[in-house]
Amino acid sequence: MVGYTAGRWSPGELIARQAMRFVIAAVGRLKQGPERDLSERYRKRAADTGHGIGFRGVEIVEIRESKARETDKRIIEESIALASVIPEGAVTIVLDERGESLDSVGLTDRIRHWRDAGRPAAVFLIGGANGLGDSLRGRADLLLAFGSATWPHQLVRIMLLEQIYRTATLLAGHPYHRG
Repeated sequence: MVGYTAGRWSPGELIARQAMRFVIAAVGRLKQGPERDLSERYRKRAADTGHGIGFRGVEIVEIRESKARETDKRIIEESIALASVIPEGAVTIVLDERGESLDSVGLTDRIRHWRDAGRPAAVFLIGGANGLGDSLRGRADLLLAFGSATWPHQLVRIMLLEQIYRTATLLAGHPYHRG
């Protein structure tokens, strides 16, 4: 464990020192309705389950869609806005249909590794309808895909929150995952 010296910190203090927060930064807003309700339900479950295992919570940052007419300019503006919310030292995970398809255990293993390495945050980026700039994709620690199908951004956010919740339950030893 990072920075642990026997007897120096209690287990609770050690977890607090290594607490990792999750940030989901997404272009666009979820309007009031069932998608927003389900998103909030999984966000709260993940945050509640994660407190005892070294997670500080789950924050949602909604980025305004660019009003630029040209696609390239929209991509650049939205990518800059997303990049501005990534804290120093954070793991950056970009949701991208060309990314790696990980099962729940594989994603959990990556997050466990980053948490145990003392990374302060895991930031998941969901781009707008036109995608993200190559420079933002290039600085990602992980390009993550939810299969080869095209998904609406609202559902991607819900599926991501469910996977974060599932990760928390796996790390906490709950039988949520039946694999």
